Amino acid sequence: MNIMDFNVKKLAADAGTFLSRAVQFTEEKLGQAEKTELDAHLENLLSKAECTKIWTEKIMKQTEVLLQPNPNARIEEFVYEKLDRKAPSRINNPELLGQYMIDAGTEFGPGTAYGNALIKCGETQKRIGTADRELIQTSALNFLTPLRNFIEGDYKTIAKERKLLQNKRLDLDAAKTRLKKAKAAETRNSIWAEEVTKSEQELRITQSEFDRQAEITRLLLEGISSTHAHHLRCLNDFVEAQMTYYAQCYQYMLDLQKQLGSFPSNYLSNNNQTSVAPVPSVLPNAIGSSAMASTSGLVITSPSNLSDLKECSGSRKARVLYDYDAANSTELSLLADEVITVFSVVGMDSDWLMGERGNQKGKVPITYLELLN
Repeated sequence: MNIMDFNVKKLAADAGTFLSRAVQFTEEKLGQAEKTELDAHLENLLSKAECTKIWTEKIMKQTEVLLQPNPNARIEEFVYEKLDRKAPSRINNPELLGQYMIDAGTEFGPGTAYGNALIKCGETQKRIGTADRELIQTSALNFLTPLRNFIEGDYKTIAKERKLLQNKRLDLDAAKTRLKKAKAAETRNSIWAEEVTKSEQELRITQSEFDRQAEITRLLLEGISSTHAHHLRCLNDFVEAQMTYYAQCYQYMLDLQKQLGSFPSNYLSNNNQTSVAPVPSVLPNAIGSSAMASTSGLVITSPSNLSDLKECSGSRKARVLYDYDAANSTELSLLADEVITVFSVVGMDSDWLMGERGNQKGKVPITYLELLN
C-alpha cells in the first residue's frame, strides 16, 4: 500500500514538473517570462556538436551512395545489419560485365581477334570487380563504421544530456518566476513570507542541478575535438583505400592495353577505312609513386627515335614494343619484343612503315617500334 502511495505521489510530482516546464516554455516563447542563457563557451560547443552531426550524416550517406549506387541494395544491407545477419554476397557490376564479355568471347570464338579481346577485357573487368569489393569492405570497416558509431552512440548521448540540460534550465527559470511572484505578493501581505523562503530554497536546488548538468554536458561536448581527430584518421584510411583501388585499376587496364595493342583504335581504323596509326596512351602521373612504380619498365619511343624511323632510307631493324593485331590484310601483326625489318615506302602515311618478318610483309604502326642501331 505504501509503495502504491509512493508511486502515485511520484506520478503526481512528475506531472507537476512537466506542467511547470510546459508553462515556462510557452511563456518564454510568448515573451512573458525570462530565460536563463547558457554561457558563450557552452553555446559554441553545442553549435559545434550539431554541425558535426549534420555533416557527418551527409558524408556518411553520400559515401554509402558512392560505394553502393543501387538504392535497393543499400536498403537490403541496412535491413540485414539491423537483424544482425550477414547480407548475401552478390555479383557487382564490373564482375557481371566481365562475365558477359567472357561468355560473348567464348561464343564468338577465342581464336578470333574480337572473341579473344572480349575474353581479355572480361577477365580484367572481373579483377576490377574484385578490387571494387575490397574497396567497399575496407571503406565500410575503416570509415563508415566509425562515423555511424558517432551518430548512433556518442551523439545520442550528447543529445540526451542536452535535453536534460534544457529541462533543468526550464526548472530553474520556473523557480525564479515563482520566487519573483512570491516576493511581489509578500510586499502586499506578510503571509507570503513562508512561500518566499520555500521558493528561495527551491531556487537554490534547481540552480545546483542546472550547474551540475551544464558541467556534464560541457565535458561531453569537449570530446567533439577528439571525435574530429579520430574521424581525420578514418578519412586518411579511406583515401588510402581509394588510392589502392585506383592504382590496381590503373595497373589492370595498363596490362590489358599491352595485351590488346590499343585494340579500340584498330576498330576505329576498320570502321573509317583509313590508316590511322594507333598510339598507345600513357595515363598522367596522377596516381602516385605506388601505382607508377609498376610501370617503370614501360618503354616509350622518344621523339628523336620516331623522327629517325620516319626519315630512314633503306631497311632497318626495329624492336616491337607492344603486341599488335593487324586490322586488315594490308597490315602485319606484331608480338612484343620481336625484331623485324622496317622500311619506308613513297606515298605511305608518315605514321606507318612497311614491316617484314620472313616472308610476311605488311604495314606496321610506327609508335609500336623502337629503332635499333
